[in-house]
Order: sequence, then structure tokens, then C-alpha cells
Amino acid sequence: MKRMRSYILDARTATAHFPGIGRYVRNLAGALPPLLSADERLAILWNPSDPTAWNPTSLASPQVQIVPAPVSSFALSQQWAIPRLLRAYRSCGPSSALRRPLFHSTYYLMPYRPGLPTLLTVYDLIALLHPQTVSLRARLFFRVATRLALAASERIVTISASARDDLLAHFPVDPSRVTPIPLAADPRFRPQPADEIERVRTKYNLPDRYIFYLGINKPHKNLPRLIDAYSPIPHSPFRIPLLIAGAWDDRYPESRTLAAPLGDSVRFLGPVDDADLPALHSAATLFAFPSLYEGFGLPVLEAMACGAPVLCGNRSSLPEVAGDAALLVDPTDTDAISAAIRRALDNDGLRRTLSEKSLAQAANFSWRRTAAETLAVYREMA
Repeated sequence: MKRMRSYILDARTATAHFPGIGRYVRNLAGALPPLLSADERLAILWNPSDPTAWNPTSLASPQVQIVPAPVSSFALSQQWAIPRLLRAYRSCGPSSALRRPLFHSTYYLMPYRPGLPTLLTVYDLIALLHPQTVSLRARLFFRVATRLALAASERIVTISASARDDLLAHFPVDPSRVTPIPLAADPRFRPQPADEIERVRTKYNLPDRYIFYLGINKPHKNLPRLIDAYSPIPHSPFRIPLLIAGAWDDRYPESRTLAAPLGDSVRFLGPVDDADLPALHSAATLFAFPSLYEGFGLPVLEAMACGAPVLCGNRSSLPEVAGDAALLVDPTDTDAISAAIRRALDNDGLRRTLSEKSLAQAANFSWRRTAAETLAVYREMA
């Protein structure tokens, strides 16, 4: 009997606690099955004990097995529960015809002795590069846990070349073990029809024109500087409002303090429904994202996929994602951010050009490409 190649994707991180990682896991898991050859099998681990967990059972097929793994990535018990499950998967049922499986861990909190050849995905090094976002204890834990994860993994995937450079600069890893593979926007991020835009306008009471920011208010997102840069823009009725959407961390109140004197010109929408994001991007006059650091910068690509003109920082991975399709600015220069906002708002032709470039740039990224490049690493390891 010909022995088949088997890959095990750990999707236990596709939960509400990990919105960004969850998108990566869901889209990768969905794009892999059509690319499998006849002698390849994919198993997807998920945590049915977490009520917010993504349920991948719709992907089940003769080549794709869904394996319940009811243990959290934060639980110490995963150190023995997951290796035991992996051994059981390999030794029983139809899996007995498989070669030694490969295990793909999608987070650095993982079983550190999985007992299988392991691929690890690394997203960013925010805890080390922007230490003000986490406590000293959390930074030390991140460094130790990441070292353990790297030691347990034969190969590493990063989500950008920038993230790869950061990893190699801060950890003693052989560069030949690390492969950058970019992400992509979910296919639902595309220019939205007028009726969908009108639905979202009504739901959020949106003006005809607005600047849109999407992200949390942690320091590396640079939101206070965006508000500072926006504040000199001419006042109502000519001022285009700044809409800020995303989760809020009460430890960093500076953005609301800065916005208070600007009144209704700055609106904090809070977390918005994921289903509404394509229309929010599509209707935006400008998407502004002057982040200081991103492992990939998926919000920029999602905005571009919807045809939004984009302004973003010129640091870390953002130039990789935006290419020449965005207004790239020094995110530490408030005057430069302000000038770029004014330039975009005052020039209809520039915004049309940026919108066209956005769509073309976003088309360079796809989850099929991400899955194909990931599968190539699987096959090299197998």
C-alpha cells in the first residue's frame, strides 16, 4: 500500500480571543484542501470546548479529517494532551496508512514536545519591539515561550519578510529554516454595491464622506498621532469626520482625551460587526493607518481590496503590503501625516488613482497563493 503524506493543522487558535490569527487559520484551512494531491491528507484540530471557536467541520471530506482537540492553547495540559492526540491520530483508523505526519502549530503557545516534525507560524514581535504594550513579566514569558516554540520546530513561517528579519535579529535561528509567506484579504473584501453601503451608512449613521481607521488603541497603532495630525484639518462644515473603529484597551485613554476638543468630528464606533467591514471600507473617502509596527498589516490590504484610497506608515511590513498603491508616510512625523491627509482629501483625481492602485495591489495577494506556498513547505518537510 502506498503510504500517504499527512499534515495536521492546529486550528485551536481560531477563536474570538485571536481575531487576526483566527482569520489566518480559517482562510489557510479553507484554501489548502483543493491543492492537495491524491496521496495527501489534511487533519484540522479544533477546540469544541470553546464556544467562540471556529468549527471547521464543513471542510470534512475523504482527504480532510476534522479532529476535536478540547484543550486551550493557554492550558498547561496541552503539553501532554496534544502529543497524545497526535500519536492516536497517527496510529488508528485510516491514518495507519499515513507516513509520519507533519504538525503545523499556528501559535507559539503550543506543545513543546509534539513528537512530530513541526512547522511554526510567527506573526510579529510586538512584545519585544514595542515593550510598552505589555508588562515586563509578559515580555519575559513571550521570549521564553517563543524560544521553546522555535526549538521545537524544524521550520518557521513568518507572515512577511519584515517579520522574518525581526525574528532573525532577536532569536538565534538559522535563516534557512525561516520562510516568509504573505497573507491575503478574505474574498468577501471587495467593492460593495450601493445597497450594502446604504445599509451600513444607516446602521452607523455615517456621513457621505469620512476618514476611516480600524484597529485597537494600543501604542504601536499610533492612534494619538493620527488624531493630532487630523486636528488641524478645516472645521465643519468642511471638515470630513474621522471614524475610529475597533476594540478599545482602557489602559491607553490618550486618544479619547485628544479627540474630546474636536467634538463630533471624531467618532469612536467601537468594535463593529465583521460583516460590515467591506462596506465601511468601500464607502470611506480615505483609510488612514499610520501604524508604527505590523507583522503584516491586514487592515491595509482589506481596505485596498475594497477599493479604498489608503494612507499608511512606511515602517515594518506595511511597504510590502501597500507597495506603491498607498500614500506612505513617516508614522512618527505628525506634520507629514497631516499633509498627506490634506493632499488626499483635496485631490479627487489622486483618490481615484489610489483607489485603482488599491484594487490592483490587493489582487497580488490571495489565500490560494498563501496556501500553495505553505503546502510547498509541508512537502519539503515531508
